Order: sequence, then structure tokens, then C-alpha cells
Amino acid sequence: MKIHEYQGKAVLRQYAVPVPRGEVATTPQAARQVAQSLGGSRWVVKAQIHAGGRGKGGGIRIADSLHEVETLTSELLGHHLVTPQTGPQGQEVRRVLIEAGCTIDRELYCGLLVDRASGQPVLMLSPAGGMDIEEVAATTPENIFREYIDILIGLAPFQARRLALKLGFQQKEQQRDFVALVQQLYTAFCDKDCTLLEINPLIVTDRGKFLALDVKMQVDDNALFRHQEIADLRDTDEEDPLEVEASKYRLNYIKLSGNVGCIVNGAGLAMATLDLINQAGATAANFLDVSGAATAEMVENAFRILMADPEVKVVLINIFGGILRCDVFAEGLLKAVHTLQADLPIVVRMRGTNVEEGQRLLSDSGLNFLLANNLAEIKDKIVEALGVQV
Repeated sequence: MKIHEYQGKAVLRQYAVPVPRGEVATTPQAARQVAQSLGGSRWVVKAQIHAGGRGKGGGIRIADSLHEVETLTSELLGHHLVTPQTGPQGQEVRRVLIEAGCTIDRELYCGLLVDRASGQPVLMLSPAGGMDIEEVAATTPENIFREYIDILIGLAPFQARRLALKLGFQQKEQQRDFVALVQQLYTAFCDKDCTLLEINPLIVTDRGKFLALDVKMQVDDNALFRHQEIADLRDTDEEDPLEVEASKYRLNYIKLSGNVGCIVNGAGLAMATLDLINQAGATAANFLDVSGAATAEMVENAFRILMADPEVKVVLINIFGGILRCDVFAEGLLKAVHTLQADLPIVVRMRGTNVEEGQRLLSDSGLNFLLANNLAEIKDKIVEALGVQV
């Protein structure tokens, strides 16, 4: 689960990680009041959306007067901000973060994430932080320094000191501050079950102090039962409405850009099904895993969510009946089709427990089902269903 920058900074404050002074605002007038309370003569107005690249998209502005704070906030609120991570449709800005300005001596990149290849957390630092960190990683990977972390030992002080030296920090006091900072970040990363904790930029001020100028934090969805305080931070306005609806029924749904809607049980089978769709010359409209323990009610809800996507022209169902019996799935599917009065072609491939009964129920229904007996036939049925649209 993603959380906003201002929420991530509130979490880091609990771990004594230095962050700028600031507050969130939802109106231009409130933004002016926040800036006034912060004092000073320069402020930063930052759009709060669940996407990176806000600076390149014009979502981070500098204001030199209270009037300018109000004006810039008015320009951002209600605006669809387009960044490299939002797609061309952008995301609507509903709140801004107002922070006191600061003087920057250096910009660094600092990131903690789980490296799946090694099965370990990894701490990544770069002396070239800021908006172009992706380009730095692509063109000069030698400027990205990594330390893999033993989960039983944690981030050792010598690892942090080694990174401090690579970044050019020679003064003992600055090295101590750096070691303390990254260890605090790692503690927060572990305590909150993060999959990503990114500080970009991590700045060094003109006084030689570290400051987390920006924060991106993502928490493992499967660990949210341990963190109600994080779950309460969820902003459904930043998520696809169909994904929000699917989460209510414990369905794993991700909206994609194609026109073949999928219902599959099991993530591995779902990925293979997406490959089959591509091989047929089509593209998937979604990833939808109803899981092996799905009920007829879950199937019905999955189909309803699928049909709510206007881009879906064909439905593809690929089910292995293990825990979920094929006849139970067929009953849920028939109920959903009747309820929604769906008239789209529906390609169905079922294998496993009670498959004959499941196929009989669909065949005898008189509805527009295209039954496939194997994976190869799925491709043929998709082509048949889409016709000239492939």
C-alpha cells in the first residue's frame, strides 16, 4: 500500500529522522495559514499524489511570498498532474504539502527495498540524487552504491560507515550523523513492513545537517493486519475505483489497458493466461485472481467488477478446480451473467474437480460461452470472439 509523502514523513518523525517542518492543506487559504505559521520568506508547495516525478510534472513549486503560496496552491488543487508515473491521464491533486524552505548544499539518493533475487533488504545510496536518479542509474550505474543487509543481524554500523566514505563524508561528526540516520531509516523500514522506503533527495544543508526532503513509503499489503495505524492512512481517491471495489471482496485485481477481461484462480495461472492473450494478438484488460479458495459469491463479484470496465470486449475465464470446484465456479458465473445480463462472448477453460458438471452447467445454459478444453484452444477462442478486432 502506498501512502502520501506527508504521511510518510509523519512516520519517520517517530524514528527521529529529520524532515522539514510543514503541514498539509486542502484549500489555498489553509495553505497561506500554514506558510504564515511556519515563518520565513520562502516555502515549497508540493502536490500530494501517489506517483513519483512530481517535480518534472510541475507538482513542486517554490513560493517567495504568502500570496504566491496561495496562488500556486490554487493552481495545483483540482489539477490533473501528469508525471512519468501517472500515464497521460494524470492524477487529480486534492491536497498540497506546505514546507519551510531550506538551503541545500548536496542532494543524495537513499533507498531501502527488498531485493527479490538475493532475498535480502538492500540499502542503495547515490551522490547524484534528485529528479534524474533514474537516468543516473541507467547511464552511470557505478554511481549507485549498494549494501545488502542480513535480516538476522540488521544494518551493521560498518556498512553505513562504508557508504558514508563512498559518498565523501570525511568528518567524524558527519559520519556519525549519517550512520545514525540510515540505521533509523532501516528500523522504520522493518518495523512498518515496508517494501520500499525512498528518500530522494536526502539533502545536506548549508550547515552540514541531513534532511529527508522527500519520502516515498510503500507497505506490504499482507502485513497491514499488524499496522492498523498505516491501514488507516489509505487514500482510495488515489486508486483505481475498480481496484478499490475488488479489495472489498478479497479479490486481487489490477487494471490494465487491453480489452480482454480475465478471471483466473492462482497468480501463476493468471500470468500464464496473460501470455496466452498476448500470443493471440490481443491485450488483457486486467489481472484478476479470485484465489484457489474462492466461493460462488466471490466469482459473482469478480464478474461484476470485470463488466464494470467499459474497455472489456471479451471475457476470458481460466480456472483450475482444486479447492474451488468447477461446478461451484460455474454456478457463481451463471448467476453473475444472469444478474448483469451480460451479452459479451465469454471464453471458459476449466480443469479439475467436477469439471464435467461445471461444463454441463455452462453448455446447458443457452448463453454465449465458448468452451476451451486446453490452453491452445484458448487462443483460438479469443481470436474467434474478437474477430477483426485482433
